[in-house]
Amino acid sequence: MARSSEASARSHTVGAGKLRAAHNLLARAVEIPAALLVAAEIVILLAGVIGRYVFHHPLIWTDELASILFLWLAMLGSTVALRRGEHMRMTALVAKFSPATRAFFDLIAIVASMTLLILLIRPSIDFASDQAFVTTPTLGIPDIWRAAAMPVGFGLMTLLAFLRLIAFKMWKLTAGAVLLIGAGVGISLLLQPVLFDLGNVNLVIFFVGLVALLVLSGVPIAFSFGLATFGYLSLTTSNPMEVVVGRMDEGMSHLILLAVPLFVFLGQLIEMTGMAKVMVNFLASLLGHVKGGLAYVLVGAMYLVSGISGSKAADMAAIAPVLLPEMKARGVKEGDLVALLAATGAQTETVPPSLVLITIGSVTGVSIAALFTGGLLPGIVLAIALCILIGWRSRKMQSVSHEKSSLRDIGLKFLIALPALALPFIIRSAVIEGVATATEVSTLGIAYSVLAGLLIYRKFSWRRLLPMLVETAALSGAILFIIGAATGMAWSLTQSGFSHSLARAMTGLPGGAITFVAVSIVCFIILGSVLEGIPAIVLFGPLLFPIARQLGVHEVHYAMVVVLAMGLGLFAPPFGVGYYSACAISKIDPSEGMKAIVPYMIALLIGVIVVACVPWISIGFLG
Repeated sequence: MARSSEASARSHTVGAGKLRAAHNLLARAVEIPAALLVAAEIVILLAGVIGRYVFHHPLIWTDELASILFLWLAMLGSTVALRRGEHMRMTALVAKFSPATRAFFDLIAIVASMTLLILLIRPSIDFASDQAFVTTPTLGIPDIWRAAAMPVGFGLMTLLAFLRLIAFKMWKLTAGAVLLIGAGVGISLLLQPVLFDLGNVNLVIFFVGLVALLVLSGVPIAFSFGLATFGYLSLTTSNPMEVVVGRMDEGMSHLILLAVPLFVFLGQLIEMTGMAKVMVNFLASLLGHVKGGLAYVLVGAMYLVSGISGSKAADMAAIAPVLLPEMKARGVKEGDLVALLAATGAQTETVPPSLVLITIGSVTGVSIAALFTGGLLPGIVLAIALCILIGWRSRKMQSVSHEKSSLRDIGLKFLIALPALALPFIIRSAVIEGVATATEVSTLGIAYSVLAGLLIYRKFSWRRLLPMLVETAALSGAILFIIGAATGMAWSLTQSGFSHSLARAMTGLPGGAITFVAVSIVCFIILGSVLEGIPAIVLFGPLLFPIARQLGVHEVHYAMVVVLAMGLGLFAPPFGVGYYSACAISKIDPSEGMKAIVPYMIALLIGVIVVACVPWISIGFLG
């Protein structure tokens, strides 16, 4: 009996080892191509800028090749994100349960994601096959080479999700999750005749009820959107399911969104090369000796870094390790630390090159250059609101004993930081002067940061490049997949006539433009806390921006108001995902900052109201 048990244990260990080996092999087979695609996109777009601006010889094929590779990057990046469990999800409710219950909901999330992926494989194959008859205009190759990324990506994600499911080794809970999701699908099929006759009531059932149920259960937001859209179209309409894949392709393939992975990578570069650290050191030399000085430095540093990376997670990750330990050593409570870090994340949402602004330009047609110009002052207004609060709270602090920096020391740190401080201005000037597009300008920032790291700061780790490229692909894939899923949902809402109903309701509000803007602030605070900025903009931007234009609200002004409102929701507990990102980056328990963040959110809300009431803040510097 003992020998039998030992043999069984050895067999189980060997089986588990083979499973891990297969999982790791598949992971590397996806991660390395995804990382190479990020590098290829950087080289291709930089070559286009150099060819056009330096040699005055445009390379007409660069955008087309970048677009082909971009869909592959989006799908492989989504696969990497799925393997790492990095797709955006809301776990505020699930986190309150016991460990066993949380594990069950994790399994439900995996099974629900697998269900969508399996449902999409066949339509994606049909969609790619149809694209074989389309030829790209410049390179002259069949578009199936681009479209094939969809079925390949869905297949790889399905396989990795299956391996993750097996890795849990909780067979009873796994069976329960499979039965629960299977029962949901079965009941939906049985109710199809009833659903087909309900008309627009199905919008509430699928896009409110089902989405809320899935999101609150911890299913990744992108997969929740996808399941709701697939269910709505397959059960209540006669549309072919290739439509879902086509809309996802449309959402993920917009070339302007290529700025997402490039700015994410740029944010990692400025941290790795030490550029973020020297900027913070200079600001600390100016204000570190005054009461609450480092809090002012945090506000200013986040504003500067936001102008470089475009990613809130990258911004906080670049600043927090430099400033927070010193602030803690000076007696600042952990709750105040994470509260201020989250507040500065919300404050800088409009500072270019914001990924949300790029998304707005992509889905609404608003000039990205105008959005970049209009986003500078609103961020300063919110920074002033935070600084007033910091100053008022600092009066109760004891005098600090930190020695004031000499003019010589400040001047020295300024000279050291000058190359880093110049980067945000180089990026903005390149877009405004027409040297590069909003998509291409990040490559100039990347090239500048590499040279600064190698030649000026002498801090550049070649070993970190591959992990950074993989991390960029994963984060970008998660963002792009959610944009694709949200695009499909937005199309469904538009086709149902919901957009026209919303337009009539919003334009009919008493008070005209003032009421419309006020209602938009409330709605986008709620949307920001539940959906995050990018999916909320993809869903509702195409619906609400035309209404704003019709009511006489300048679209750049409206963009600033809704982006700041979403930032409030994104970084406000208990639902705001950005708040939990700030907690994770600062390594502080979320409960510590729940009360401390309230005054900061009030200050930011006052700032948003000021921006909403004074359009000049957003449009005063437009041509």
